[in-house]
Amino acid sequence: MHGNFLALNDFSFELGAGRIMGLIGPNGAGKTTALRCLMGMSSYLGELTVLGKDPSKERMDILTDVAYIADTAILPSWITVDQLFEYTAGVHPKFDLARANSFLRQTEVSKHSTIGTLSKGMITQVHLALAISIDAKLLVLDEPTIGLDILYRKRFYEQLLNDYFDKGKTILITTHQVEEVEHLLTDLLFIKNGNTVLSMEMETVGQQFVELEANDQNLEQARLLNPIHERKGLGVTAFIFEGVEEAKLVPLGNIKTPSVADLFVAKMSERERQ
Repeated sequence: MHGNFLALNDFSFELGAGRIMGLIGPNGAGKTTALRCLMGMSSYLGELTVLGKDPSKERMDILTDVAYIADTAILPSWITVDQLFEYTAGVHPKFDLARANSFLRQTEVSKHSTIGTLSKGMITQVHLALAISIDAKLLVLDEPTIGLDILYRKRFYEQLLNDYFDKGKTILITTHQVEEVEHLLTDLLFIKNGNTVLSMEMETVGQQFVELEANDQNLEQARLLNPIHERKGLGVTAFIFEGVEEAKLVPLGNIKTPSVADLFVAKMSERERQ
């Protein structure tokens, strides 16, 4: 709740170890509120457990096993990178200083640089070095690469997989750059106006949703099968269907599994129509 505004409603999910979930929604959907509740930073009504603990009562215990990178996270501009690492090692019982320095050597960031002299991309790498050097079971990323160019974004996710993730870790990501994380995800959660619109494992997306690229002579036949979304392309019209047998669609054109971005647009549009 924010005053009289219900930020989250009819919203629930479970996420186990070794999974990477994309929490996708438009601005104001409730994504950051959900993450703040998980971190014990906002009050809530309902049931919520993180690593078997109640965030409202056991926040400090949770924070020893959770690492968090937010798009609004700010580091002191006057501190040097090595001073920041030394400070974190002194206050966090699970921070591995040697690992942080090892990660930093893979980047262009000097440990003697002050934060204020670094580019946004370099600061994000420092954030990542801090996060992956904590022996955390859960990593929460709230728009971690916003404002970065494509090279830094690609490097961020490569480093995330290579230097942090394993079958004992869990990652929860919110992002608007869906195409760049699609190949990482094991689970998908769409949210709009605080409500769950879609929740499923990535491997089942192709079993439930089909995209059809139909030429002009088959458009009306395709529409009779009640697509959840339709969009015009170059010389074709693309339809997304939910729960329709592929055998009915094959004669009408090319079929494939829709991308997460296209599926998101389809489900948001469907929600608006409803």
